[in-house]
Formats: sequence, C-alpha cells, structure tokens
Amino acid sequence: MHPPPPTAAAMDFSQNSLFGYMEDLQELTIIERPVRRSLKTPEEIERLTVDEDLSDIERAVYLLSAGQDIQGTSVIANLPFLMRQNPAETLRRVLPKVREVLHVAGVEMQLTAAVSFLTILQEESVSIHAYAHSFLQVILLHLEHRDAGVSNAWLETLLSVIEALPKETLRHEILNPLVSKAQLSQTVQSRLVSCRILGKLTNKFDAHTIKREILPLVKSLCQDVEYEVRSCMCRQLENIAQGIGTELTKSVVLPELIELSRDEGSSVRLAAFETLVNLLDIFDTDDRSQTVLPLVKSFCEKSFKADESILISLSFHLGKLCHGLYGIFTPDQHLRFLEFYKKLCTLGLQQENGHNENQIPPQVLEQEKKYISVRKNCAYNFPAMIIFVDPKNFHMELYSTFFCLCHDPEVPVRYTIAICFYEVLDALIDHLPEILELMSTGGESSSQENKLSALPDLIPALTAAEQRAAASLKWRTHEKLLQKFACLPQIISSDQIYYRFLQRMFTIMMTNNVLPVQKAASRTLCIFLRYNRKQEQRHEVIQKLIEQLGQGKSYWNRLRFLDTCEFIIEIFSKSFFCKYFFLPAIELTHDPVANVRMKLCYLLPKVKSTLTIPADKHLLQQLEMCVRKLLCQEKDKDVLAIVKRTVLELDRMEMSMDAFQKKFYEKDLLDQEKEREELLLEMEQLEKEKQQNDGRPLSDKIFEKKRRDSKTPTLLPKSTPVSVPGPSSATPSTSKEIKKSKLIRSQSFNNQAFHAKYGNLDKCSGKSSTSGYTPSASSLAKTSMISLTDESFRNRNASSVPTSFSPNTPLPSTSCGTSNPVDPKSSGSKDTQPRKTTLKSRKSNP
Repeated sequence: MHPPPPTAAAMDFSQNSLFGYMEDLQELTIIERPVRRSLKTPEEIERLTVDEDLSDIERAVYLLSAGQDIQGTSVIANLPFLMRQNPAETLRRVLPKVREVLHVAGVEMQLTAAVSFLTILQEESVSIHAYAHSFLQVILLHLEHRDAGVSNAWLETLLSVIEALPKETLRHEILNPLVSKAQLSQTVQSRLVSCRILGKLTNKFDAHTIKREILPLVKSLCQDVEYEVRSCMCRQLENIAQGIGTELTKSVVLPELIELSRDEGSSVRLAAFETLVNLLDIFDTDDRSQTVLPLVKSFCEKSFKADESILISLSFHLGKLCHGLYGIFTPDQHLRFLEFYKKLCTLGLQQENGHNENQIPPQVLEQEKKYISVRKNCAYNFPAMIIFVDPKNFHMELYSTFFCLCHDPEVPVRYTIAICFYEVLDALIDHLPEILELMSTGGESSSQENKLSALPDLIPALTAAEQRAAASLKWRTHEKLLQKFACLPQIISSDQIYYRFLQRMFTIMMTNNVLPVQKAASRTLCIFLRYNRKQEQRHEVIQKLIEQLGQGKSYWNRLRFLDTCEFIIEIFSKSFFCKYFFLPAIELTHDPVANVRMKLCYLLPKVKSTLTIPADKHLLQQLEMCVRKLLCQEKDKDVLAIVKRTVLELDRMEMSMDAFQKKFYEKDLLDQEKEREELLLEMEQLEKEKQQNDGRPLSDKIFEKKRRDSKTPTLLPKSTPVSVPGPSSATPSTSKEIKKSKLIRSQSFNNQAFHAKYGNLDKCSGKSSTSGYTPSASSLAKTSMISLTDESFRNRNASSVPTSFSPNTPLPSTSCGTSNPVDPKSSGSKDTQPRKTTLKSRKSNP
C-alpha cells in the first residue's frame, strides 16, 4: 500500500508560507540570544571557582579579597551565619575585610551589609559591648552615603542599635559627635540624619541631660534655613515631647510647634499640624481651647487654597482631631467642623462629566486621584464622626453623607466605608452575628414570628455572599463566613434555614475541596440541626448525614462523617449522640480504608465519654468489642499502633454515672440542659396544641418520664460507688446480675435478628488480653453473648423512628429506652435469615 498523498497544507511552499517559517526561526534566534550571552567563558568560570577544602572563614576571607562583587555580597549576606558559627574568628579575620570592601562597595553590597549588621544585633551573636566596639563605627561611617537609599538603610540600623546601647556609649559615640553634625555648616543630609537621631536619643537620657544637651540642638534644627530639615525636626517633636514630660513640652515644644505651624513651607505646616494632633492627649483643656483650636481652625480654613496633599493629611487626621477636641467646641464651631467634613466627603464629585480618561489631561487625573484619597480618608473617619455628632443624631446629620460614601463611584472609597461598617464580605464576617441581630430587631427585642419581616432581601444577600466566597480563591473568607452562619438560628426561623441553607451545607461538605471549609460547613450544619424546631426535618437531616456521609461510597465523605460526629458530641447532649450516631460511628471499624479506621480510633475516647453507666452499658459493650476486633484483626501497622495508644487512653478514662458525681457535676448539668432543650424543641408542635397534663407542659412530663425510664434515680445509697472506672478496672457485679443479663440476652436472642457486622466479634475475645486492653469484670462475663447486643439493642428502638421515613432505610437508634421487639422480617437486613440459622445451632449446643 502506498502512503496517502500529502495534503495541501503540507505541500504549501508558497512565498508567504516560507516567509512565515523564516519569521518563526528569527523569533527563536532572538529568544536564544540572552541564553548564550549569559553563559560564562572558561576564564570566568576559573575566576569564580573556589577550593572546596577551604573552611567557611577562609573562603569568606578569600572571596572578600580576590572575588568578584557578587561573591563579596554573598559573603556579607552570610555574615550572621559566620557570627553564630565562629564569632571570634569572624570578628578577627572577616570583619576587617568587610570594612575594606565597604569603602568602595556598590549600592547592593551596602544595603546587604546594613541588613546583616542589624540581623547580628537582633540575634545577639555577641555582647552589646563587643558589637559597639566592632560594628558601631562602620555604621556611623556610612550614614552620609551619597545614595539616599543606602544612607536611610544604615540610619535604620543605627536607630535599632541605639535602643540596645548603654548610656555612656551613646553619649561618647553618638551624642557628642552629633553637636557638630547638626551645625549649619554640615550638609543637609547630615542635619536630616541628626534630626532622626535626636528623636531617638530623647528616650534614653534623663530630663536634665535632655534639657541641657539635646533641646538646644532641637531648637536650632527647628529654625534651620532648609525647609526639609525644619519639617523633619518637627516630626520628631512628638517623640521628644514623650521623653521630656508635660511641663517641658508646654514650655519648649508647644512654642516651636506654634511657630512652625505658620511656616512658609507647606510641608512644614503639615508636619506641625500632624504633630499637634498626635500630642492632643498631652495638652490640657486650656491649651487645647486657647492654642490648639485656633491653629487647627486656621489650618482647615486655608487647606482648600493649598496643595491637595494637605487635604489628604487633614482628612486622615480629622476624626482624631474632632475626638481630641470634643467638649471644647462651641455649637457654631461644632457645626463648622461637621460641614467641613461633609464638604471633604464630596470633594471632586461635582467635577465629573463622564469624559473618557484618555481625553483628560494628566494633571487633572492626578488631582482626581488626590480627591479620591481625601474621600477614602473621610470614609475611614466616619465612625469617629458618628460619635462626634452623637449616634442619636445620625439620621439627621450624617445619613446623607453615609449614603454618598456608600455610592461613591470609586471602589476604594466604598470599600473603606464598608470596612468601617462591616458591609462587604471580607469586612462583614467578623461582626456578622452582631450586625444581623441589630438588623433583624432594629435595635429592640422582637418575637420569633417577626424575624426579618422588614428585611426580605437579607436571606438572598447572604446566600449570594456565600456563593461569591465559594467561587473566589479566598477559602479562608469562605470558611469564616460559614462559621459565622452559625448565628442564623438566632436571626431567622428554622424553616428558612432548612429550605435555604441546610442543603447548601450538605453540598459544601460533599463537594468542596478545602478541608477547613468542609469542617466549617459541618459544624454550622450541626448547629442548624441543634435548633431545628420540627422533628420531621431533624430526622431527615440525621438520616442524610448517616446515609450520604457515614455510609457514603467515598472514604472522604466517611471521614467528614467522623468530623460531624465530633461536632455533635460537642454541641448536643450525650443521649442524642448515643441515640442516633453511636452505632453508625463505631460501624466504621469495618471500613476498608485505613485512614477512616485511624480517624475513628482518635475519636473513640470522645465517643466513650458520651456513655452513662448503667443506662448505656450495652453501648459500652459494643465499644469494647469494636476495640477487641481492631486489636485482633487490624493489619495496618499505623492503625494498630494508634489502636494500642487509644486502648491505654480508654483504660484510664472514668465514666459518668446516673448517680451524682462531684467531679462530673458541671458537665452533667450542662448535658442535662442540652437534653432538655432538645426535648423542648421536639415537643414544640405538641406544646402549641396546648396538650397539658396536671397543669404542666407536655414536654416536662415526657422529659421526666424519659429520665425515669432510661436513668436510675439521682439519689443512690451511700454504698453505691460514685464513679465507674474505665474498662481496665473491675466493676462490682454479682452472679445474679450476670445470670440476669444472660437471661435477658437469651430472650432477645429468641425474638430478634442478629446484625451481620457484629456476628464475629466474639471470636477475638480470647486474644484481647494479650494486647493490653483489659475489660471490666462484667464485660468479661458477657463476652460470650455480647455480639447479640448490637442488633437486639438497635431493634428495641426501631419504633422510635418517625413514620415519615421509609421502612427500607430506618434511622439508626441506640437509645437506651425499652420497647417491643421488632419482627426480623421488617428489619430489611440481607443477613437476617443466615444469622437465625447460626444462632439456632448455637442454642442447640449450649
């Protein structure tokens, strides 16, 4: 056979096609050129090669002496490591080479050295005296580097060093030379550095030294001929005022601030204004009213005529200013400042005309950006302005401004006002419960029936917010939002939660790929279930949890079921967990996936803590047999190791009893309260029908009856032990009790089906003692018949399943109450008939 003829595309050798191929080849050539240029020649490789036998110190000295700049920079970056490894040799051999290199070093090496010196100080690799002797002079030498970035890096390192140096070192090495460095004859950069150092030194000396040696320098720099120096020194007056105290501040600092606030330079006036605002707490009422307020008033009046940068700073500090001067305003001044704030909130909005940005001159665009910053700062200060006008006057004074900020055309402004009031997703979440409560009640208490009657759009907004968070990449936001949804039972009705939120929680648990989000949805779902007021809905949710998670095909869903069980133990009463989730949980000991069995082992101590003796002794036996089976048949070594550790923990646990126990008193009271609330919720529909007996609500009667049926009396004789130890300690048991329990099991054996999953548990009872798990004496006496307990106990409570459920999928129930046996034919178990045959054969051979 001949190959098929080439297609027209394959045979296209036209001129256009060839030119296309050549262009592609040229592009590949261009891409490859930088790679070729980056390759090193043999000579360059030879120069970069270092003997591998050299020690770290010798290699550092060699590279600093003969290496290239990039190698020297690498050595300086590695200097903190050398100091930790061998500080003496590093100071003796490496540091002198570093000093030599830094004299001619470039910007990158200088910045690296500043960071390394600071790291050595922070790690305390040497004493502070050794550090000052070896490193301080190098830092001071490079403070006036010609590059501003390098100079600032060394200055930041020096300011951190000042915090650690002793006073004598500061005086001799820094303060004394500073007198000459701050003179007008020095460079502007030198005087700027002096301003920053003076602001730091103030907190290191006493008031007498500051007044005699530092304040004269401060006054001199405040009157410097360069506005940059005056502005820099003005910004350090705040630190100086905090170091010298109130009296010197009023007599020295305040006059300088007043003079600087009238300076010809706008940056100096701005620095004076910001410093005054930050020092409001230091000044008394007279200084505020007679000195500060007139200055601030004049500054605000001139701000619209000045540069927009002043408006940006003023709008940022306006909230703090109004709060600091609150109480000294006259009504007229109060109104003026409020109107000034309102004017700033709309600054620039009147100029919008819908023109294309490409048609607007650059200077106008820059001005609009400054106006946006002003409005953003106003949004930031909005809560402070609410206090300024009094919350009672909010609707009359600030609501229109609030509306304007919320509908600002710029996103940063709307986002900032939302952060202040928690109205966007990220900002709302932390305070969602409080906000929803106030929104639903209008600030006043309201009945359950009237919840959210005035806010019909809130539930759609919440669901939309959750979907938006789920669709984003911010899974932490989604997790936090789901956690805060736990407040919804206090806000909206259980029907609204059931129809609008419950199924969504199920979907997240089963489909979301982020584990924290799944756990948050699981816990919130448990809280929804806890406060659901309709028994049919509660049972439906329980059934879905067991069938879709606990018995799900995906092992991931079964893991989430165990997480849900842990939340149920935390949120619900012990009896609730034992009734619905105990058996489905311990059935996972048969799970084919090792991770599921491992997670169950971690959960078993909490599962055991839900049992109460003697009412839950049958469930305790089930738990013991599950542990026995794991010890005997577990093949995974990791799971087996966890099982053994869990057995020791179970062995040390003390169990709660029906009788009063002082050590469990608070926990038992809390559990009883949970149980009562659950019963009240279940009986709410009957309560509404006003079915009362003896003048009491039906729920009280049923609650007491349930406790009488399933619990022993609270007051027991003194001879009764107040706590029952875990499985390792022997429980008092008479031969009559053992015979009686065997008789009961024999009767249930004749009437009830046997569950398939627990049929062979008794096979390993003889091996368990070698694994370190020693059950109680009563459980040992019942080992031969214990496997009968599971299905008989389960079937005893089948009648408690609501009629709304399908008989083919009955809700698991492990309640300790008694009821009529269930006909094996109605159990729906595939293993019913074979189990009967096996049991009969055993019975015939006692």
